[in-house]
Amino acid sequence: MANYVLAFKGGGMPETEEERAAVTAAWGAWYGGLGAAVVDAGNPFGPSMSVATDGSVSDGAASGLTGYTILTADSLAAASDMSKGCPILSSGGSIEVYETFDVM
Repeated sequence: MANYVLAFKGGGMPETEEERAAVTAAWGAWYGGLGAAVVDAGNPFGPSMSVATDGSVSDGAASGLTGYTILTADSLAAASDMSKGCPILSSGGSIEVYETFDVM
């Protein structure tokens, strides 16, 4: 088993309380279905900045990441399959899945 980061891009924010409740319920159901595979449910991202190799800082990040979740799975393919039910996909977002490696 290894850990995998699901990096979210795009998606929409609910505009009404009713939409917010539905989105919250969808995320809760997805996480509930994943069970013990959820290592860190993560969080959405707010404003960002980029730091260049010369140390200069600018507003915004080119990647457009909007949040993350960390799962444990048997393989990259399994983690990718687990991500298919993520609610961000139904709001126009996408997911990039990365395996993490222990270095210490």
